Amino acid sequence: MAPMPETSMMRVDAAGEPLRLLAVHAHPDDESSKGAATTAKYVAQGVQVLVATCTGGERGSILNPRMDTPENWANMTTLRNAEMARAKTILGIEQTWLGFVDSGLPEGDPLPPLPEGCFGLMDPDEAAGPLVKVIREFRPHVLTTYDENGGYPHPDHIMCHKISMAAVDAAGDPDAWPEHGPAWQVQKVYYHMNFHRGRLAKLDELMHAQGLESPYAEWLQNWERDDVTARLTTFVPCGEYFPLRDHALRAHATQIDPDGFWFAVPMAIQQAGWPTEDYQLAKSMVPVTLPEDDLFAGIDTRTPVTLDTWSYSI
Repeated sequence: MAPMPETSMMRVDAAGEPLRLLAVHAHPDDESSKGAATTAKYVAQGVQVLVATCTGGERGSILNPRMDTPENWANMTTLRNAEMARAKTILGIEQTWLGFVDSGLPEGDPLPPLPEGCFGLMDPDEAAGPLVKVIREFRPHVLTTYDENGGYPHPDHIMCHKISMAAVDAAGDPDAWPEHGPAWQVQKVYYHMNFHRGRLAKLDELMHAQGLESPYAEWLQNWERDDVTARLTTFVPCGEYFPLRDHALRAHATQIDPDGFWFAVPMAIQQAGWPTEDYQLAKSMVPVTLPEDDLFAGIDTRTPVTLDTWSYSI
């Protein structure tokens, strides 16, 4: 079930238009594993939320044993399209495809080259074009994407970061991509930062306090990746939407084992231990006071107006 409006009103900007959030993701399922509770919360407040998915996830693996069949491997593109359609309905968002081809995740030593023509090998300035078009047509106040490391070093996630930042700059430049319509300046850009040591350590502590086995114990003991906890600027309270987030995540049935790692921490512990989704403010055209609890903080708004339905297509 999609989130229902908390009131009969919607949040609007200084011109009386609904606030708009554009979330740029590398693959179908990323919108449900990164920031989904945040987007569900904003949908419930009448904010218009659009997800731009860079690739179709064509080279993804089947990570759910129940779905691991030759037929499903042969129909990966169709399956992932259908999964995305279910997830967007659950979250109450709109979604568009940017049309790039999944790079896969090369493994080995040495790493094999990426497949020719894949998203990870694109020229970021050229690949930004379709996203510039989406930005100028949707006119988001806020855009979310990944940091310079992609959140984790998947080539598509890193390229998602690169084209997001290039598109934000180009969309605000009337001389760039004039064929994509009038310039639009995104007012705030955020990086998803929910996977950080601070959060995992807190949940690990609470699991042990309840006498439960923590799925994070080994990770925390062998933590080698850069910890982004110190980079956090924005903490969006959205614990009540965690169940909806998980419902959307399960919709990506080829990618998510319903009995697996993602659901190992009881919901009550998640909501009590770390009831926010966390971000780094990467760019702002408006004055801000940190830390924040709202992605739209600092943006000039007016009295809410009656909530209407909306749609978007590209």
